[in-house]
Amino acid sequence: MTPGAHEFEVVASKDRYVGPVFAVRSDEVTMPGGGTAIRDVVENHGAVVIVALDADEHVVLIHQYRHPVRRRLWELPAGLLDVPGEDPLLAAQRELAEETGLAAARWDLLIDVAASPGFSEETARVFLARELSEVDRPEVTGDEEADLEIRRVPLTEALNWVLAGEILNGASVGGILATHAVLSGTVELRPADSPWRDRPTHFPARKA
Repeated sequence: MTPGAHEFEVVASKDRYVGPVFAVRSDEVTMPGGGTAIRDVVENHGAVVIVALDADEHVVLIHQYRHPVRRRLWELPAGLLDVPGEDPLLAAQRELAEETGLAAARWDLLIDVAASPGFSEETARVFLARELSEVDRPEVTGDEEADLEIRRVPLTEALNWVLAGEILNGASVGGILATHAVLSGTVELRPADSPWRDRPTHFPARKA
């Protein structure tokens, strides 16, 4: 068989867990050798992530508790696409206001990131938001969001945090590195409303 020519078809699928934030299913998939193999897949809504960059080239970071790693992480503002039918750009604008009390007049698409494509369908769309202004931030009284620390950090310092391992979140790492590349003038940005081929669909379809 010619390498790269096999069609990996799903011949059977079984749900293992379905919860409010993600689901796990087992797919039986045809393999090039003629048999099949089981591949477990984590489904979720997908997410939007925002590099909010001010006129002084400071990036807005949040310090948030992440229970799986049992500590607070520095990350870019972000949120799940858990409002049915919501446009990703509108979701990003909403999340930026909710988490940081900021709005942006200029929006561009930076990158799309697959968190862990070996077992998860999750992808995140990372936007670059500029020309910032302050807006009212909704009061948050519960869960981890009530404990957010918000800080503006020079982009060069955020880049050093990435390289030093202080910023671990994959979409945050990618967004900061991509912003550095953009400001260096070596790459061109896509429009904020560009097609998103890999946006997750299975879990949103369950909730619909």
